[in-house]
Amino acid sequence: KINYKIYKKFYKIIYIFSIAILFTVLIPKIGIENNGARRWISILGFQIQPSEITKIGLIIAYAGYYSDSKNKLNTLWGGCIKPLIGVAIPVLILLVVQNHLSAGLVISFVMCMIIIMGGCPLKYIMGTVCAAVCAAVGALIFFRDKITSGFRSDRIDAWLHIWENTSGTAYQTSQGLYAIGSGGLFGVGLGESKQKYLYIPEAHNDFIFAILAEELGFVGCVAVLILFSILVIRGVLIAMRAEDNFGSLVAVGITALIAIQAILNIAVVTNTIPNTGISLPFLSYGGSSLMILLGCIGILLNISKSAKKI
Repeated sequence: KINYKIYKKFYKIIYIFSIAILFTVLIPKIGIENNGARRWISILGFQIQPSEITKIGLIIAYAGYYSDSKNKLNTLWGGCIKPLIGVAIPVLILLVVQNHLSAGLVISFVMCMIIIMGGCPLKYIMGTVCAAVCAAVGALIFFRDKITSGFRSDRIDAWLHIWENTSGTAYQTSQGLYAIGSGGLFGVGLGESKQKYLYIPEAHNDFIFAILAEELGFVGCVAVLILFSILVIRGVLIAMRAEDNFGSLVAVGITALIAIQAILNIAVVTNTIPNTGISLPFLSYGGSSLMILLGCIGILLNISKSAKKI
């Protein structure tokens, strides 16, 4: 019901708020630590994950930035370097303060999508990509010990040698694959999963797709993938039909956010990529994530309501 154009007036304030809220996990008696990471805050008995608010906040902020005629988007600084620095700040905060690599990856992918669609010149994008690759290679050479040590290296090792670590670091993923395999074509029946009973850690959250595969089988998985595909296609159409550039970029960001999270979650569950904590949109347990995603769909619907016919 709220006109999406209102958000554009406050895109700079929204960006600052999106950064500031990430530090709330450090406030005593408000920030909550779970499994060695501080990623949640508790307000009036409700647990909220600030990074979820940051995601939609940055989408609005970057859509506002790239639709603001005052910004020199045709220059290297205004069109590429400055926005990338703006992305790097929340990503670094997520890594250092919250130890939240998965949220940092999602934000990076979504913001890069908006930067590309926002009209950043291709030559600047290609140059930045080459510089980033060189920096990554250099970091791997000079800081290999730090990068390849710790729990993240254990997850990569578990990904590469999953059946050699079924009782260790690959336990969750291997149990998820057992659930997917036992589902067969049509599944064991809704609510009849066995793996969700203490076999798969976080079965209600990060690994909900494995339970879905066990209960509804291959057919159920395909149905869910089709539903996500329809949602993404409709989001792209809304972005194409939006009556202004701001609405188009917000639609692109929201659609990319849902698509990227779904792809990464399913890739983790099927052991296509190393295990990292990313929820499956609309299906994983989590109040703040669901509320933010429903709010995103509300904004998307508002953009669609005033869209042009093509």
